[in-house]
Amino acid sequence: MTRIDRRALFTSGAAAALLAATGTSLAAAPRAGGVLRLAVPRQDGLMEQVARGAVFDTLTEIAPDGVLRGELAEGWHSSDAARTWSFDLRSDVRFHDGAAMTAADVVASLSGRGIDGAEVALVQQVADHRIEIQLTVANPHLPYLLADPAHVIAPAGQVDMPLAQAVGTGCYRVERAQDGRHFRAAKLADHYKAGQAGWVDTVEVIVIPDARVRTEALRDGYVDVAALPAPEGLIEKGGFLYHPSASDMALAARSDVGMPRTVGRRAALDDGRIAERWWRI
Repeated sequence: MTRIDRRALFTSGAAAALLAATGTSLAAAPRAGGVLRLAVPRQDGLMEQVARGAVFDTLTEIAPDGVLRGELAEGWHSSDAARTWSFDLRSDVRFHDGAAMTAADVVASLSGRGIDGAEVALVQQVADHRIEIQLTVANPHLPYLLADPAHVIAPAGQVDMPLAQAVGTGCYRVERAQDGRHFRAAKLADHYKAGQAGWVDTVEVIVIPDARVRTEALRDGYVDVAALPAPEGLIEKGGFLYHPSASDMALAARSDVGMPRTVGRRAALDDGRIAERWWRI
């Protein structure tokens, strides 16, 4: 496990305590608009992780408070002692190319790829907006496992397209992408998550290999959030937020950036969903 992974496993409770101690507060509610610019290192695939979190959705998701909830699935239930699972799909979802998401797309995206922690025998469509997953071994945790970003949904199952050509159902559509260098995406109008996620109009992820340069970019206002190993170069200037804390930091942000009061502990950078869950104050 990398250093940044370990740090991001903590909730933001420590950050909240730090802000309270310094008299700094976050916005009570997100406000739509603006651009969120994030600087990340080249290692660990962080740019692609954040980008894919903005572009793609999964059947279920782990909310910032750690609670499992439906994303592309409206609901689910199991039978045969948790060996057979049925997922009811949202009927109001479209891909970024305008095509409606179908049960066939979901089946194609999940078939033949395996689900870590589950033994899948069959994925099939059983109705216009319902799929069924049959397991060889009972698993009551399947809905939780499907929240993993490895199980995104794409048209006809094309989940491995290059990032510049990626088409998903997420809050943001790719405008341009350069592997290992830069990603920019724009928020979709009338998205099914409108009013719940995707607060900024544009998200940019910029790869800056040197941590000192990332610090300078944040300090001088060229980016709004930076993945940093330590806050050196920022604390003396003041006005920055540290997640989860200044003493054990994964991210630093300008004071005009808002973040969820709690951040999921499932993976680094909140499963890559920083683009849709953070906002500009």
